[in-house]
Amino acid sequence: MTVKTIILAAGQGTRMRSAMPKVLHKVAKRSLLQHVYDTSKLIDDNEVLIIYGHGGELVKQTLSELDAQWIEQKQQLGTGHAVLQAESMIENEDTVLILYGDVPLLAKQSIDSLLANVSAQSMGLLTVVLENPTGYGRIVRDESGQVRKIVEQKDASDQQQLITEVNTGILALKGGQLKSWVSRLENNNAQQEFYLTDVIEMAVNDGIAIKTSHPETVDEVLGVNNRKQLSHLERVYQAGQADKLMEQGVTLLDPARVDCRGSFVSLGQDISVDINVIFEGKNSIGNNVNIGANTMINNSVIGDNVEILANCVIDNAVVGAGSRIGPFARLRPLAELAEQVHVGNFVEIKKATVAKGSKINHLSYIGDATIGSQVNIGAGTITCNYDGVNKFRTVIEDGAFIGSDTQLIAPVTVGKNATIGAGSTITKNTPDDQLTLTRSKQISIQSWQRPVKKEQ
Repeated sequence: MTVKTIILAAGQGTRMRSAMPKVLHKVAKRSLLQHVYDTSKLIDDNEVLIIYGHGGELVKQTLSELDAQWIEQKQQLGTGHAVLQAESMIENEDTVLILYGDVPLLAKQSIDSLLANVSAQSMGLLTVVLENPTGYGRIVRDESGQVRKIVEQKDASDQQQLITEVNTGILALKGGQLKSWVSRLENNNAQQEFYLTDVIEMAVNDGIAIKTSHPETVDEVLGVNNRKQLSHLERVYQAGQADKLMEQGVTLLDPARVDCRGSFVSLGQDISVDINVIFEGKNSIGNNVNIGANTMINNSVIGDNVEILANCVIDNAVVGAGSRIGPFARLRPLAELAEQVHVGNFVEIKKATVAKGSKINHLSYIGDATIGSQVNIGAGTITCNYDGVNKFRTVIEDGAFIGSDTQLIAPVTVGKNATIGAGSTITKNTPDDQLTLTRSKQISIQSWQRPVKKEQ
C-alpha cells in the first residue's frame, strides 16, 4: 500500500500571539510539525506532502532537512482548499492520510487503525468523545449508527450541538475518491471556507462506508491554538516519557519533575534520577548511576557506577565508570573523563581529556587540555588556553600535582610526577619529578599604617 501523507501546516495561529508560525512552536524542544512528521515517517512506503502558508518560507528553512514535498497554499480558504493544492501529486490508487501540523501527539497505533479502515468501499475517520465538545465538528449518525455527515459548530442545530462525538479532522481514504470530492467542495457555510469535512457526506452519498476509530487518549488528537494548550501538551508528553523511563527500570524520585526532551541510545539498570533533571539529545547511561537534582544532561555518555551530584550541566561529554561529578560542575562539549575521575564544585571542563583516577575538585577551569592519570589539580587552577585569537593546549602528565591558584599558560606541558607550587604562573614546560613554582618574595613592612577615614 502506497501512502501519501498530507500534513496541513498553513494556519497562522493568531491566538499564539507570536511572530513565529504556529507549527514551529515546540513540545520537548521539537517543533509541532517535526513531531507530526516523525510519526508519519514510521509508516512504511509513505511519502509526506506538507501544505504550508503563513510564515511558510521560515517553516521550510527551519525544517529543511525533512524528506517531504512542500506545497504552498497561497490563500487560506479552508482545509478542503488546502488538500486540493496537493491534487496533482496524488494517484488514484494511493491511500491518502490527512494529518495536522499542530497536533503533535498522535500515536502510530492510532494511524495504523485508521489506515486499516481504508478500501475501495470505505474510508477511515478518527473520532473522539468529549465531555465538552464546544468548537468541534459533530459526528452525525443515522438510526443504525452509520456516520452520515459532520456538522461544524457554527452550522450545527441546537440538537446537533448536544452530540459529544466529534471530528478530529484526521482521516484516510483512497486518492481517486479524495480528488473527486475535494474538487466539488463548496463554501456556502458560516465561515465561507471549503471544509474538508464535507467529503464525509459526499462519501455517504456515493455509497462509501465511513469506518471510525478512536485514539487511546483524547490528548493524542488535541491541537495547539494558544500557549495554554501548548503547555498542556508539553506536560502530557513528559508524563508519557516518564512512564517509559520507569517501565525500563529507571527510578524517578518525582516523575512530574523530570523532563526528557530527547532519546536514549541505551539505559542500564538501577538508575536513580532526582527532581528537576532534564535530558536532551541522545544519551547513554550505564548501570548504577545516580543523578542529582537540577542537572541537565545533553548528548552525553555516562558510564557505570557514576554519581552526578546536584546542579550539574553535562553537555556533549563522556563520563567514565566510577566517576563522581559535582555539585555545580559543568562539562562542556568534548570533555572526556576516564574511569574514577572526580570533578568537584564549580569546576568547568571543555575540550579536554582526563585520564583514570585524576581529581579536579574545586573552582577550576580546564580547557583544551590533556590530563594524565592520578593527577591532582588544586582549587583555583586555570589553563589559560586563549590569547584572544587562537587556542592552545595544556598537557599535564601522569601523577602531577598542581597547587591551588595556579595559572598554566598554554602551550605548556607539566612533566610526569611534577609538583607545581600553589600560586604559580607557569609559562614554560616543567620537568618530571621536580617542584616548580613562581612566587614574588614575601615581605612585611613594620612601619606601614592602615589608612583611616578623614574627618569632614
